[in-house]
Amino acid sequence: MTTQTHSAAPDLPVDMIIFGGGGDLSARKLLPALYMAHLHCNLPPKTRIIAIGRRDWSREQYVQFVEEQSKPFVDKKALDPQSWDTFLALFDYVRINIDAASDYLRLAEIARKDVCRVFYLATSPDLFTTICDNLAAAGLVDNNSRVVLEKPLGHDLASAQAINASVGRHFAEAQIYRIDHYLGKETVQNLMVLRFGNAIFGPLWQAPYIKSVQITVAETVGVGSRAGFYDQTGALRDMVQNHLLQLLCIVAMEPPVSLDPDAVRDEKLKVLRSLRKMTVADIARDTVRGQYSPGAIGGEPVKGYMEEDNVPAESRAETFVAIRAHINNWRWANVPFFLRTGKRLQKKQSEIVIDFADLPFSIIPSGPRNYGNRLVIQLQPEESIQLQMLAKEPGSGMHMLPVNLNLDLQQAFSERRAEAYERLLIDVMRGRLTHFMRRDELEAAWAWVEPILDGWKELNDRPRTYTAGTFGPAASSALMARENMAWAEEA
Repeated sequence: MTTQTHSAAPDLPVDMIIFGGGGDLSARKLLPALYMAHLHCNLPPKTRIIAIGRRDWSREQYVQFVEEQSKPFVDKKALDPQSWDTFLALFDYVRINIDAASDYLRLAEIARKDVCRVFYLATSPDLFTTICDNLAAAGLVDNNSRVVLEKPLGHDLASAQAINASVGRHFAEAQIYRIDHYLGKETVQNLMVLRFGNAIFGPLWQAPYIKSVQITVAETVGVGSRAGFYDQTGALRDMVQNHLLQLLCIVAMEPPVSLDPDAVRDEKLKVLRSLRKMTVADIARDTVRGQYSPGAIGGEPVKGYMEEDNVPAESRAETFVAIRAHINNWRWANVPFFLRTGKRLQKKQSEIVIDFADLPFSIIPSGPRNYGNRLVIQLQPEESIQLQMLAKEPGSGMHMLPVNLNLDLQQAFSERRAEAYERLLIDVMRGRLTHFMRRDELEAAWAWVEPILDGWKELNDRPRTYTAGTFGPAASSALMARENMAWAEEA
């Protein structure tokens, strides 16, 4: 699938119109990101930010909401009183009942002509169709419009296709920005340069030189106030279908012919379509579901998932999932990809671990067990790239110890590093699609994930409990041990 150029003129002012402007995502992520873009002069001239919400607020009341709910999430070092005041001056507020088509006329009354309208849908995905239909009916969608869709985009393949079709009735594919904030992280984007800008990795980035790949996104938080949503979603839909598969694509993709958005996304699509479909037997053997039980995080006791508010008594929602996946192509034949994500785990950590193959023969017999060449790409909490090698320990003999060649991106570059949402919002306003999912990518990801969901139902699979503050169920370690491997923290 290709995306024809269909973007606003680069010098147009922007109206950033945020549906869900009074919500948690806007308060914690979007508005602080827009402030940082404003502070560093990355917003187009004459930008306006128009918040859409159900509350009957005046503009002044919404500005007060921003002061109270968003300002605490801005880095204190970046809070310049004059810049903050000029940022607040960009705001307007419009009360809209999303289901009421006539309410959208209020927005049409204040919308400027000859601007790039960016509609950010920070709402539940089941509202996307209604919002887009009503925007179009009010005459608010034109060739200079863009729409940003938050995840999770759909509950399964059919619902994702339905949302894509309904949004696509009003917006061309090049106007649709399906956002995954992991693709805005500096280290994720650096992975492209690491792979395709350095000659040393090119010949080695394939089987048989790579033994395995681990992709982990671990959280210490529980579901909190999101239990009602999370119980209908689970970790596979919430994290694997988007974040982890996107990271897998960047690790596994072939070199694109250029950095053109479609050239990059074409290669990612090939990876998703090459993922080996899992049979019921594969699912029973190569997937692990977990659900956290009471434990401790940072020395403080925490509740189990079943004790969280609004969790049904017979819930089978997984808060942890580990999967052994394979890519059916020449580059990755027989290389296992281990995907893992979970809540209430031992530490907050997102990383990609590339384990290179062992030497076919070693003349130095005293090397430590389970230590070989390993590339560790840390995405959070710190962003760094480490290459583990073996070196001789000082002294007599030839005893080897692992040492790391470390690229600390914070130390290597003195320039300020934008947060993921800030970087992606700037990309939207400048019409850059490279780091956003295309429709066929999204649907290919669902086509791989959905049989796993169906397989769990057929197997009547129940999540295994794991104590909060650990790294998940013991079965997750067994998944690796069958391959004579171990998760990075266990090696």
